[in-house]
Amino acid sequence: MLAIAAVAADRGFAQHASAPAPSSPEPSVPVLTTTAARGSVPIYLEGIGTVQADNAVLVRSRVDGTLMQVPVREGQDVKQGDVIAVIDPRPYQAALDQAMAKKQEDQAQLANARLDLVRYQSLARQSFATQQQLDTQQALVAQLIATIAGDQAAIEAAQLNLAYCYITSPIPGRVGLRLVDPGNLVHATDTTGIITITQIHPITATFTLPQEQLPRVTAAMAKGAVPVLAYSSDDSTELDAGSLLTPNNSIDQTTGTIELKAEFPNPNDTLWPGQFINAHLQVGTDLNAVTVPPAAIQHGPDGLYVFVVKPDRTAAVQPITVGYQTASLAVVAKGLSGGEQVVVQGQSRLDNGTRVSIDNKTAMS
Repeated sequence: MLAIAAVAADRGFAQHASAPAPSSPEPSVPVLTTTAARGSVPIYLEGIGTVQADNAVLVRSRVDGTLMQVPVREGQDVKQGDVIAVIDPRPYQAALDQAMAKKQEDQAQLANARLDLVRYQSLARQSFATQQQLDTQQALVAQLIATIAGDQAAIEAAQLNLAYCYITSPIPGRVGLRLVDPGNLVHATDTTGIITITQIHPITATFTLPQEQLPRVTAAMAKGAVPVLAYSSDDSTELDAGSLLTPNNSIDQTTGTIELKAEFPNPNDTLWPGQFINAHLQVGTDLNAVTVPPAAIQHGPDGLYVFVVKPDRTAAVQPITVGYQTASLAVVAKGLSGGEQVVVQGQSRLDNGTRVSIDNKTAMS
């Protein structure tokens, strides 16, 4: 009995040893995915531009004199007509007073000459005065009338010079750094100026696009106002939204580009004269576009493709054609219909048929 049991045990052990080991499941590759979305996508043309003040004024004196006051602060916003500088007005007030006194003197002489003219006319009718005396008196009256007209012109010139002593802002804008301090003597011939004023509400920017894009721009303008977005120089922050004013009337033949000008309301002072920006000009909208993140797009020897995750959790290579792309999205013109799960991270370990595990909570390298 012991021998039979030993033989049976040996046979059981031999059968167990010869049985194949169960196969382990194929390891899966962790990936991040997103859904290929379908919706409206604005189409932008992008160009590098420079912000410039809509109006900029270098304020200079139009009369000679001592700068008495600059009643505005550097960086202050001023309205059109605000007093921004005062030149010593006393010499010009004195000149005005002198011109007015001269007119009064000549007016008194004219009144007397007219009375004499009336007397000469009466005497001439009685033949007690000659025609020559009458003509001479009439000429004197005309001469004094002309003198008074000259006096009035002198008064107006003196009033104008006096008004020039109170320099007002010709535009609404922001005051720059003061160029001359009060107490200094300024002249009408000075080229330095006293202060600068720049209008920044609204503000404009000029930017360039390749000449090939001009037909798209003019087509967009024919449909109405063309939106323009101003981004920071690193193209990461939207600064303001405005509209296109006009393209230039000629193409730069040296660069093959067209210059365009846009206007922005700039309510938060995010745009400043001289600032470099990236301008995004919207020339249309794709109303039914399929989009994926640029990170999903791979470059292969046969063109662009993405990895699509199939329902059985395997990856498949899907060739695509990209029609329009920005830093945040790419419009897929061919290859996807929307709703597909595409891999955006972890593609380096994938191939056709690779099993994947989706973990969209943790970034994979």
